[in-house]
Amino acid sequence: MTEVLYHPKIKPEHLARKAIVYLRQSSDKQVRLNKESQHLQYAVAERVRALGWTQVEIINSDLGSSAGIASARREGFERVLSAVALGEVGIVGSREVSRLSRTDKDWCRLLEVCQIFGTLIADEQQVYDLSYLDDQLVLGIKGTLSVVELKVIRQRMLAGQESKARRGELFKRLPVGYALDPLGKIVFHPDQRVCQAIQLVFTKFRERWSVRQTFQWFRDHDVELPANPIQGTRLAWKIPTQRAWSVTFCAIPSTLGPMCGGGAR
Repeated sequence: MTEVLYHPKIKPEHLARKAIVYLRQSSDKQVRLNKESQHLQYAVAERVRALGWTQVEIINSDLGSSAGIASARREGFERVLSAVALGEVGIVGSREVSRLSRTDKDWCRLLEVCQIFGTLIADEQQVYDLSYLDDQLVLGIKGTLSVVELKVIRQRMLAGQESKARRGELFKRLPVGYALDPLGKIVFHPDQRVCQAIQLVFTKFRERWSVRQTFQWFRDHDVELPANPIQGTRLAWKIPTQRAWSVTFCAIPSTLGPMCGGGAR
C-alpha cells in the first residue's frame, strides 16, 4: 500500500476532486524508441497517489504530439483545460512543465484556469498553488525557460541546416524528376518514363495555359504521373489528385520539362 505523504498546500477540497496526470512526447519516433521517458511520466501517477489522491486519470492521447508553435491541436491538453474549467480537478501532474506546454499562450491558459478554479499543479519535484505569488513566479519562470529551450533547439537545427546548405550537402526529398547519382550528386532521373511524364505535363500546360485545366486533362484521361511517396525513396505512379497536383506542379523546376525529354520549348 502506498504511504500517503503530507503536503501543506494540499487541502481536503483538492483531494475531493480527481487528479490528472498528463503525458506527452513530441514525435512518433520518440514514442517508439524512448520508452524510458514514458515510464518516468507514468510514474508521476504513483507520486500523485502518494500525495493522497485515489481517483487519478492519466491522459496520454498526446503521445507523439508537439507542443510548439504552429503545431496541431492537442486533444489531450484541451481535455485537461476543459476538466479543470468544470471544477473537476484538484491537481494537474506532469513530469516537467515542458510536457504541458512549449508556448506562452498555452502555458498562460493553463495557469489562468488553474488559478481561477483552485487547481494545483505538480511536476516531478514540487507542488504549486497559484494562489501563492511565489508559486506563480516560479511557474512563470519555468514556462518561459521551456519556451526558450525549444527556440534554442530550433535555432541550432536551422543553423546546422544552413551550414550544410552553404556546402551544398543539404539533401531533403527531391522534386519528382530528380535523383541522386552514386556519388551523391543531383541529376535528372534516369528513368525515361519519368522524364516523358513530366515533359507531358509541360506540354499540356502550354496547350491550355491553365494549371486547373491541365490537371483536369490528366484526370479525364486517367494518365498516371510519378509521385514521391511519404516514406521511402521509390517513386509511385498515381492518377493526380488536386492537392498532390498543386504540390508537384510547383515543385518541378521549369527547366526540367525541356531538358528531360526535349519537345516544345
